[in-house]
Amino acid sequence: MSQNEPKAAKLILEDNSSFEGIGFGAFSSVSGEVVFNTGMVGYPESLTDPSYRGQILVLTYPLIGNYGVPGKEKDCFGLLKNFESSRIQITGLIVADYSYEFNHWQATESLGEWLQEENIPGITAIDCRALTKKLREKGVMLGKIVFDSQELGFDDPNKKNLVAEVSCRKPVLYENGKRTIALLDCGAKDSIIRSFLQRNVSVLRVPWDYNLFNGKHDFEAVFVSNGPGDPKTVQTAIDTVRKSLEYSMPTFGICLGNQILGLAAGADTFKLKYGHRSQNQPCQIVGTKQCYITSQNHGFAVDEKNIPRDWQPWFRNLNDGTNEGIKHKSKPFMSVQFHPEANPGPVDTGFLFDWFLKKVKEAKK
Repeated sequence: MSQNEPKAAKLILEDNSSFEGIGFGAFSSVSGEVVFNTGMVGYPESLTDPSYRGQILVLTYPLIGNYGVPGKEKDCFGLLKNFESSRIQITGLIVADYSYEFNHWQATESLGEWLQEENIPGITAIDCRALTKKLREKGVMLGKIVFDSQELGFDDPNKKNLVAEVSCRKPVLYENGKRTIALLDCGAKDSIIRSFLQRNVSVLRVPWDYNLFNGKHDFEAVFVSNGPGDPKTVQTAIDTVRKSLEYSMPTFGICLGNQILGLAAGADTFKLKYGHRSQNQPCQIVGTKQCYITSQNHGFAVDEKNIPRDWQPWFRNLNDGTNEGIKHKSKPFMSVQFHPEANPGPVDTGFLFDWFLKKVKEAKK
């Protein structure tokens, strides 16, 4: 598929400010929540991350598209090697300088062609620095990408159950070992599944609202995935995790899973001003001098002030002091707000999968 010829487009924010640019990809008007990511690379993984559902993504790195888009080869587990889900999840893309030409040994098409195939609009020639400064000062806001002065209202994705849009529809078993982890799929990245399979652990992936404790499946632990939107919209998932805690089932959450675990334990969550979306977020283990650089993509956080007494903060963000993980003081319940599976980003915290599996093994004895 050849790329569309450039076309004038606008990004209009809910405060009535607008940014004029040049459209690429699909020429379709859309609305969503405008957020920014400060990562330098990794747009194939980021664009397919289900946590971005409903969002118009601003990439702050100035040059985007120069290495194109890789092919859809699968690994030995049947998962896509270069993407985090089977489709682009963002609603729209904003970049400063889009490279129409690309060059990379893995590339099979341009970024614009990929966006066009999946009917996702993009805008280039936007002052992304000014746009990001506005979002940092005023907070993320609703916006819309408009072509040809089409009439379009502002749509708040956080009022929807976005998790229901990205979760699997029925249980799927990925077999690769005698031990089985139940994955509550709230929009799971494929790299999370791969992280367990590479450790010879089978994964039972179930929908976000599935009755996990119906007696039909054998599993040794519960894992709660990442995902989009407000955690308070997925009450069924919160109830499932609360039941897992009641059964003293080893339980681990990542990203949205951290917030769901916090709510299930009795804490509260709140919306961050502009969220954490990048591959360079420093997180410190509370009470130590150990700090890790992490990959993140979230707009909500657990409120540490009302964590129950038998729980404790585990990680904290060194940029803004917000919570980045909690764990129970005596039972095998834990979660982190960042992404130890990375992709994109550093793999410094990948050891947390091993740490959790050790807890699962100890609980089995």
